[in-house]
Amino acid sequence: MNVFSVILIGLSLSMDSFAVSLGSGISIRRLKARHIFRTCLFFALFQFIMPVAGWYLGNTFSAYIKAFDHWIAFGLLAYVGIKMIRETFRPSDTQSDIRDLSRLFILSLATSIDALAIGLTFSCLGHEIWLPAVIIGCVTFAVCLIGFQFGRSIGGVLGKWAGFTGGIVLIGIGIKILIEHMVM
Repeated sequence: MNVFSVILIGLSLSMDSFAVSLGSGISIRRLKARHIFRTCLFFALFQFIMPVAGWYLGNTFSAYIKAFDHWIAFGLLAYVGIKMIRETFRPSDTQSDIRDLSRLFILSLATSIDALAIGLTFSCLGHEIWLPAVIIGCVTFAVCLIGFQFGRSIGGVLGKWAGFTGGIVLIGIGIKILIEHMVM
């Protein structure tokens, strides 16, 4: 998988973290730099770890799913993309205070579950995971920083549309993988 596709996947996966960062930037007054940095680091670390875990899980079962792995990849990407789009239109009243370490841990885990499926997808496609996981983590860190900045300055308008766009991108990548495997 090329670097551009991995960056798009990283951007898509980071939209939940972006929304939390944006919401925190809007709602938490006098947010300190250390809280912002710690939050970005937690989200990035979890977005790095979960694809690696999914990849190892997929490699464990790869012999059993090789014949239809492209369908699994498409299904997982489509599922995650549709889930992101649906969440765009649901009211969000679950904003948690990221300054609380236990809440930050739970938010980091919750926003990175989709990355587990992406790691499984990489495994099914026979791609390595370390460089993509690093890229996904770095993209998430940067996107969270941007989310905090936007949250502080322009408000909550972008949060919904970021998730919607991320979902469309993931579905598009899934369709591309399916078409490539059906043509080859």
